[in-house]
Amino acid sequence: MDRLVCGDVGFGKTEVALRAAAAAVLAGKQVAVVAPTTVLAAQHAETFRRRFATLGIAVGHRSRIARPAEKRELLAELADGSLRLVVGTHAIAGKGVRFADLGLVVIDEEHRFGVREKSRLRALAESVHLLTLSATPIPRTLRMATLGLQELSTIATPPARRLPVRSIVRDFDHATVAAALRYERRRGGQSLAVCPRIEDIPAMAERLRHIVSDLVVLTIHGRMPAAEIDDTLVSFAGGGGDILLATNIIESGLDLPRANTILIWRPDRFGLTQLHQLRGRVGRGARRAFAYFLSDPEQSKTAATEKRLAAIRDVSGLGAGFALSARDLDLRGSGALFGEDQAGHIEIAGPELYAELLDRAVRQARGETLADETIPELHVEAGGRIPPEVVADADTRLALYARLAKARHEDEFDQIEAEIEDRFGEAPSELDDLLALARVRSRCRALGVTRVDAGPQAIALTLRPDGRPDAPHADRCGLRWSGERLIADVPTDPGNRIETVMTILDDLAG
Repeated sequence: MDRLVCGDVGFGKTEVALRAAAAAVLAGKQVAVVAPTTVLAAQHAETFRRRFATLGIAVGHRSRIARPAEKRELLAELADGSLRLVVGTHAIAGKGVRFADLGLVVIDEEHRFGVREKSRLRALAESVHLLTLSATPIPRTLRMATLGLQELSTIATPPARRLPVRSIVRDFDHATVAAALRYERRRGGQSLAVCPRIEDIPAMAERLRHIVSDLVVLTIHGRMPAAEIDDTLVSFAGGGGDILLATNIIESGLDLPRANTILIWRPDRFGLTQLHQLRGRVGRGARRAFAYFLSDPEQSKTAATEKRLAAIRDVSGLGAGFALSARDLDLRGSGALFGEDQAGHIEIAGPELYAELLDRAVRQARGETLADETIPELHVEAGGRIPPEVVADADTRLALYARLAKARHEDEFDQIEAEIEDRFGEAPSELDDLLALARVRSRCRALGVTRVDAGPQAIALTLRPDGRPDAPHADRCGLRWSGERLIADVPTDPGNRIETVMTILDDLAG
């Protein structure tokens, strides 16, 4: 198995991982569960211990805060097979880690790992089953899944009574922030405040003390000792404090059930999937939650930032993670599927052509029969185009050209022709010629004709070696062989040349 499970925050991806791990462990195999942060790994370790306690199965935890003796003991138990289930960060794939019989690797929050880290995890064992989980897979992973290089499953059903988070995009102002935080406090909840950099936290803490001096603010960030971060999170989860001020250290998987309002400062400094993950930290119960995306009023926004904020505002319903990942794929490109770039457009070929070529390569590797994609050459002294005065928008013209190039069946051409007439009126002669030439190319491809040369006295068809008809059939169609070409001795003029070529092709097909 190499499967991506895409489900929104709180939809049950961890439950899928628990049951997959149970299936593997109870079959006698070892399981490694990998999380991107120490805090999330510790939370997962506790969850797995609680669920596996009745089965008598020990759960190891590999983290940076473990004592050296504990680390040595864990490594020895993994190597001799006495420990069958371990939870940790990517250190699980570090130097000196050996498994006796590893059967399953679970990667949680897949979008937080780099290509190299995921490659090392894949290489932990031969023929290991791989289960990756993400609410918002990175563009590269999503493209791999949609192309069939990785299997894809989605969890689309939200938990019972779950309400979508209301998203507010606006500039930071004291009145809005004070009203949001005090409203959450009045209804017995807690709030989160997120800054993009550790350096922003002192200034934001001072702001909050000035705006809502009556509320208690707790702070965590990545430069604090791990034990202090854990203590602060446990205290906040237990109801201590009104506001948790943090960096995006809280992005991954943490369960803070009483937090139902989040303020995200400078959302332009976060990626689209990061913003969705942060929004998913609130609204995990039956109460309406609020996410405020607060920009700096003194900073102008780029076009890319405007698109990102519009996407996070517009795509905010339950199960929005997959839709946002698809939007992110469109905005950032699919990256290098065989390199280390996890996003970015394929500038030379273009993303659509690149995806189509890769899809053909995948199907060919699977042994599937591929359709012939040779583009026949037509020398018929007739051109065709979509006049700008008929279709003014350049993108629309390009889309129509692409659809004509990809069409393979007569009903597809009929549909395109009917759509053009419906949207743009009666087609001029040059557009009629373009449609006719597209039909001729499609028929040539089906018959194995690679080139058509039409002149005033005759029409010549060049065929692939494996597409040659038998001699009696060619004779019945009024054609004769001349070297490698079939010749039709029929006079034509530019006005009826395309129609005559099509008639000959129809006869040859019959």
